[in-house]
Amino acid sequence: MSATILTALDPDWEGRMVEIVDRLPGVGVGRRCADLADLLAAASAGHGDVALVSGELRGLDRDALSHLADHGVRVVGASREGGEEQERQLRQLGIPQHIHLGTPREALVAALTSPDAIMTAIPGLALDPGEPVAGENTPSRIEQEVEDEQAPLPPDEGPGTVVAVWGPTGAPGRSTLAVNLASEVAAGGTSALLVDMDTYGASVAQLLSVLDEAPGLAAAARASELGTLDVPSLARLAVEAAPGLRVLTGIPTASRWTEVRPAAIEQIIELARSLAAVIVLDCGFNIEDDEELSYDTLAPRRNATTLTALAASDELLLVGAADPIGLQRMVRAVEALGQVPAPRPRPVVNRVRASSVGPDPRRRIAESLQRFAGLDDVTFLPDDPAATDAALLSGQTLMECAPESELRLTIGQVAAHLTGRTPTRRPARRWWRRPRAARVPRMRSHPQRGA
Repeated sequence: MSATILTALDPDWEGRMVEIVDRLPGVGVGRRCADLADLLAAASAGHGDVALVSGELRGLDRDALSHLADHGVRVVGASREGGEEQERQLRQLGIPQHIHLGTPREALVAALTSPDAIMTAIPGLALDPGEPVAGENTPSRIEQEVEDEQAPLPPDEGPGTVVAVWGPTGAPGRSTLAVNLASEVAAGGTSALLVDMDTYGASVAQLLSVLDEAPGLAAAARASELGTLDVPSLARLAVEAAPGLRVLTGIPTASRWTEVRPAAIEQIIELARSLAAVIVLDCGFNIEDDEELSYDTLAPRRNATTLTALAASDELLLVGAADPIGLQRMVRAVEALGQVPAPRPRPVVNRVRASSVGPDPRRRIAESLQRFAGLDDVTFLPDDPAATDAALLSGQTLMECAPESELRLTIGQVAAHLTGRTPTRRPARRWWRRPRAARVPRMRSHPQRGA
């Protein structure tokens, strides 16, 4: 198998590496790129099959690697002899193959022509007795160190389940459901991670009284782009809002959406599976995929965060409002979901009340969704403005401030369905037993949660 190589290496030793590569059978250097922009342009033009990059390449991040992969270019890391730090950096970026100036000829050919080859053993790193030598498709010491750094924290059985909470525009209650669903999962004894991925109006931090200054999704995305994000660092960025519940807050202002790229979102979700048994993603409403058509060159896409989250999720809760406009938007949302990669949606209708759809609202809504969208097995969330207002005012979940609310109990049933556990039911607080006219929600006296 032959391969055309694109190089983007440190100028101090690039000439030596090119000379070595050019002498290999079936391998030739197609272009020596001066920088990352030159490399991406050459890949886009189809000038090479394999990109040979070094850790010193300025601007190399997961977004650039995703661009190369999209154009069919495989990436192999390279360093001079003794470049342990460069190799570690490249492996953390997601580049599993690595060569150096002292790699044996046969191993070089295998790395540059075979996608399945994994290089091992940099000179100077002592091998344990009986450890296989380079070229035997076994992890190197550095590979093992990277795996150790990314080992799960509290062990859960198997990878976590990713649940995307999404719905059309119009504030149907996506964030309210996501926050309280994660809270109910954690209350049932299952570890949960709540991630705010709304690039239009992140609100999880405010709903849970978490300081806006707390590092969250943007910090995790930056770490991912730089190749420094692993499970322990993701755990440090996720605020512990309650026992068993971690929260990765969203971007503090909508204008910062460009900091969150799809490749970073993919890694965050993948690492989250090792951090919690259930990962709840609060997604933005917009899933249009035609933004890239307005650009002549590669540019960030605002809706890519939601699209990536939907594609990576295992379960999808489609949230709609129980009124004529909300139901119409919900039907159209089902049509839109059919155009993008996403699991089959489970419909959740929020704020169900007879005043908005007429007598017997559940039957009317179920019939409409079945007729116009083919949706069945609908979950109905009752309208309980007193409980939701009290929760928002105090920065608490429904379980904390309105444990006997019918809305809270229904969300608990959704959580039980996801985890296979019995819904948690806690005794009501004294003030919540007062007559409706006398209900005055109280704010907790503890300080706000920080990072």
